[in-house]
Amino acid sequence: MAKTRTTEKTDAAGLAALISRAQGDRNAGKDGLPPVEHWNPPYCGDIDMEIRADGTWFYMGTPIGRPALVRLFSTVLRGDEDGKIYLVTPVEKIGIRVIDAPFLAVEMTVAEEEDGQVLIFRTNVGDVVRAGPDNPLRFVTTGDTDQLKPYLMVRGRLEALVNRAVTYDLLALGEEAVIDGENMFVIRSAGAVFPVMPMAKLEAQL
Repeated sequence: MAKTRTTEKTDAAGLAALISRAQGDRNAGKDGLPPVEHWNPPYCGDIDMEIRADGTWFYMGTPIGRPALVRLFSTVLRGDEDGKIYLVTPVEKIGIRVIDAPFLAVEMTVAEEEDGQVLIFRTNVGDVVRAGPDNPLRFVTTGDTDQLKPYLMVRGRLEALVNRAVTYDLLALGEEAVIDGENMFVIRSAGAVFPVMPMAKLEAQL
């Protein structure tokens, strides 16, 4: 039978200690993050940790109130091919629950560079990400009201949901472009074009 909980000795403090040691790995990338994609530890079950849709982290039903601890945990998140998200250290891989996206984009800056407009986002855990070919934006509509939700690829398979306030600022930068013969409402950043929705659908909502 697959384990659904880690052993009792694996608690928030123990995880934090493991992650702190992992951060000292000499093979960390230029961004200073531990090289979780190169680690292949055994799966040790799930832990009662959850990331809510508003970006709040919970452990055993209680919000993790220390931003530094949340940031620490966020550095060893990994999205695997099975579609699940794990905390990964050199010695263990632990499943957690993510309600929507593991990160939340809470701020956006617009810069003008040689390639034109560049959108730079800050996440709730301190990541700074330039939207572009390597970190694309995608847009989905959900619910009966077709709520538009933008997502930004942060790293690996980990995305940030763009919060509502930033979404308004983002959509204000949209423009019309023809993609595959269809008029689309798009967002541009770092030379890349990200379709939001067909212009006909947008105009129908206005």
